[in-house]
Amino acid sequence: MFEVAVIEDPVAAQAALDPARARLLGEPAEPASAATPAGRLGSPRQEVHHHLRARERPGPIEPAEERREGNVIERVMRGTAASSVISPVALAAVAPDPARAPDQLSARWLLAVAARLVRDVGHLVAAAARARRRVATFTIDGEVRFASAADRAAFAQRLAEAVTALAGEYHDEKAEGGRVHRLIVAMHPYVANGQDGDVEGGVR
Repeated sequence: MFEVAVIEDPVAAQAALDPARARLLGEPAEPASAATPAGRLGSPRQEVHHHLRARERPGPIEPAEERREGNVIERVMRGTAASSVISPVALAAVAPDPARAPDQLSARWLLAVAARLVRDVGHLVAAAARARRRVATFTIDGEVRFASAADRAAFAQRLAEAVTALAGEYHDEKAEGGRVHRLIVAMHPYVANGQDGDVEGGVR
């Protein structure tokens, strides 16, 4: 089972956004029929089966096996990931475009860039799964506590200069067989345990 699954199919995304179906997202972590989550959630078996089928195409649920008992065939489902994220590909009509209004100091532009990141990595993960290969990625996740807004601005400036210099050192426009990689560096006020945190301290 993967840690995160990216949902790109519009039908699967619609199913995941439905409140009743969303409750089932974490249910079939182990192979189980509709009767198992139905019992835990107190929902009719037929209703759960309908929701699972809607989420199956393609999404965080996949068929595991079929069991025949007399004239009844029971389809056993299993989760493909512990959690899911919906790619902007599934909502193409309203997907944000980072190229529309680039602004390094805009929180909304950061959202657009993050959405593009989900879209692109989702494509890479799907392609790598089909080819049974790993995706070459590198991630830095850290925290920086600034004493003042001026320090934050100075850090952002030096970070931009350092990344630009490093990228210039290794970027080779004419390298034969070279492959272009997208580089994203993001910084935002720290949010603790799903709470707002120091939001005011991060507002310009």
